[in-house]
Amino acid sequence: MDHEHNSKERSASLDLLLRFQRLLVSKLYPGDCVGQVPNAYSPDLLGVGSLLKKYTALLCTHIGDILPVATSIASTSHRHFAEVSRVVDGDLTGILLPELVVSIVLLLSKNAGLIQEAGAIPLLAGLLEHLDRFNHLAPGKERDDNEDLAWPGIMGSFFTGQNSRNNEEVMLIRKADLENHNKDGGFWTVIDGKVYDIKDFQTQSLTGSSIL
Repeated sequence: MDHEHNSKERSASLDLLLRFQRLLVSKLYPGDCVGQVPNAYSPDLLGVGSLLKKYTALLCTHIGDILPVATSIASTSHRHFAEVSRVVDGDLTGILLPELVVSIVLLLSKNAGLIQEAGAIPLLAGLLEHLDRFNHLAPGKERDDNEDLAWPGIMGSFFTGQNSRNNEEVMLIRKADLENHNKDGGFWTVIDGKVYDIKDFQTQSLTGSSIL
């Protein structure tokens, strides 16, 4: 049902490309051929792998042409970035690329020899620089990076079920500290006993500072 709903919003050509991409992936998925030795790949399978490489090359060329232009426009302001992101999200970059990357990672875990033989991965690696430049324009990027670096044990403790609240990982903020920070132009708020910095969100919000 989700596929049918989304396909109505996409153009016919984009929907056709997505179906073609999924067909290629399904043909390469090992199925009953798990454990097949590299020398035993059928000509048909190698042909599909070659087709995947050509398809990936064309897709990467298109995205490589679009992203520098998108980055140039998005660098104008946060509002431009939001609008460009919406357009890119509905283009090949936002629809075909994420699913292709996930599919190739899945195929690589199932049949590494065949995917390496196809040679699609180096083509995708060529997009990293373009994607990185665009993502660096996202509002709050520095804050998000700093938060990721400041909490080295949070994900590990989340999966192991251990309590992460120790002196090294949790910074306690007093009420006076919060009030002084906000008087100096900051925008911290408290929700369920946790302090959140919504300064970057304030510039994008349409609700106004009073509601925030």
